[in-house]
Amino acid sequence: MSIASEVEFRIAARVLRESTRGKAADSVLRSVLRETRLAPEQSRTVSELVFAYYRWHGWIEPKQGWEQQLREGIKLAKRFARSPEEFTDQELLAKALPAWVLEQIPESPQWARTLQAEPRLWLRARAGQGRAVAAELEEASIPMPNILPDTIEYLGTRDLFHTDAFKTGQFEIQDISSQWVGILCEPKPGETWWDACAGEGGKTLHLSALMGNKGLIWASDRAQWRLDKLKRRTGRAQVFNYRPALWDGGSKLPTKTTFHGVLVDAPCSGLGTWQRNPHARWTTELKDVLELKELQKQLLQNAAKAVKPGGKIVYSVCTLARAETEEVAVAFEASQPEFEPIEMAHPSGQKLKGRCWVQPWDLGGNGMFIAAWRRK
Repeated sequence: MSIASEVEFRIAARVLRESTRGKAADSVLRSVLRETRLAPEQSRTVSELVFAYYRWHGWIEPKQGWEQQLREGIKLAKRFARSPEEFTDQELLAKALPAWVLEQIPESPQWARTLQAEPRLWLRARAGQGRAVAAELEEASIPMPNILPDTIEYLGTRDLFHTDAFKTGQFEIQDISSQWVGILCEPKPGETWWDACAGEGGKTLHLSALMGNKGLIWASDRAQWRLDKLKRRTGRAQVFNYRPALWDGGSKLPTKTTFHGVLVDAPCSGLGTWQRNPHARWTTELKDVLELKELQKQLLQNAAKAVKPGGKIVYSVCTLARAETEEVAVAFEASQPEFEPIEMAHPSGQKLKGRCWVQPWDLGGNGMFIAAWRRK
């Protein structure tokens, strides 16, 4: 990165002061950048300062002033990028993660190293348009053309939201591991699917693309503002085969329709996104994981009622915590004997029965856990 100016240090320090457990740093950063209206290059520098600080938080002496802490964070980031071998596995495990995490995840120096590296930016082009979109964006590549021909890694610095390709719906910004969830769902044109925790609709859009915009997708969320944003995204992407609905996750479902497939992309602690979202490492607590586990079990139990005989239910979370992954899957199987695990493919090509762990180093994206069952 370029040498930061005093203005950029001052704005980055403001973001740190205003970020709390209840106010995520990435949200505060967006708000502050909108207010200050910096030039694009300055905004990138401020973002780099903020994320380097949280990525290297475990190494930084908190008694220093904000600017000195920011300088230390960026210095460590440059050192790691230049010579990662200078950081031992023991040091990374001790300083890159809060202590409680090792209660939920096996000790993994490889994961700790992944967390300290800069995240990669992934896009999903419209079906069959991967090469054309990559060529239009120029600083882009398709790393896995044989298995993910429309998955693009963007390597440039332009604001993608202002490109013609984005404005005309030629691509969506979507992590590669999240794209693998859609691949494992295997929705067919003409089928009826339910994206039960649709959020702002990234996976709804992908399901529609895989279905050739045919059939029907119900997309539900507990927040109307997210469904409103989904409506704007589907309009831009020209997705017409979906129906929005509010659902609070309770036993009363948003429709009496039964589905060929139900995707429960459940709210989770997001441990798998900590490379991209380092602030969350220092605000997420074990109690959050355990509370979310109960919500996830509830969502799966209730959504399963809508699966027709022979249909499937897919559970996905961008976390690696044992409580939110294997324990949720085991609880579902114990309470739902009419469902049986189904075979899925790992990105490596390995066939897996019922469970698929996508580690950050498998595809270069977030860590994901996917489980899938079919109603007998």
